[in-house]
Amino acid sequence: MFDRLIVSILSNETKQPLFTVEERMEMLREVVAGYANVEVDSFNGLLVDYAVEKCATVLLRGIRAISDYEYELQMTLMNRRLRPEIETVFMMAGEDYSFISSRLVKEVFSLGGDITGLVPPPVEERMRKRMATCKHK
Repeated sequence: MFDRLIVSILSNETKQPLFTVEERMEMLREVVAGYANVEVDSFNGLLVDYAVEKCATVLLRGIRAISDYEYELQMTLMNRRLRPEIETVFMMAGEDYSFISSRLVKEVFSLGGDITGLVPPPVEERMRKRMATCKHK
């Protein structure tokens, strides 16, 4: 669909992620290593400003459920107001993945549940190592 795809992580200080931005970038690079046209990056500030900096003309956003759509619609309309030259494209998650969120995966994992197939194997492995490290402290 696109010649080039930048998967970028917002450095958001209001969230409490399990992994740092750098660690998440490493995991993403492992997962997308087979795709020559995909790069991994991070940014601060407004997504549309970052897009302009990267010469991107389209923002690709994923939607899992109708609740995502309402938030994404608001974001898209604001982005369009700020940078009308940048278009937003939505892609729906498959039914098998429409319920998955990082919060839910972390909760199930921390309670000993099986997350096989919910995250890529390298991510699951890092989660196991991180949880083992946390339990030893």
